[in-house]
Amino acid sequence: MFNMIKDFFKGITEKETIEIPAPKETTREQFDMEAFQMSDDIKVYALSTCIHCRNAKKYLDECGVKYKCVHVDELKGEERKTVVQEIKAHNPSVSFPTIVIRNTVVVGFHKDKIDKALKG
Repeated sequence: MFNMIKDFFKGITEKETIEIPAPKETTREQFDMEAFQMSDDIKVYALSTCIHCRNAKKYLDECGVKYKCVHVDELKGEERKTVVQEIKAHNPSVSFPTIVIRNTVVVGFHKDKIDKALKG
């Protein structure tokens, strides 16, 4: 019985070398940088406390594109109402982040969708 248990755990406790593929990196060269030099081309509606919003902005920074960010939770009164109406035009559920890249809307932080919108 002891040998059976020993053999069972032998495979678990032995060190194995596992190769992990390198992460796919997005580089500036993948996008037409000239096309995104104006911050009006990309608008990010975000919440200042949202981790997904922070990650989306960080990713856009890594891609080297300029964008305008509006932190909706920091707005007040009529300005906030106006911005919420803008968001509803793009994303009726008013969830964050809402990223508008030219005429493409990406709701949430999805690298693949952001990449596709930047390439398109």
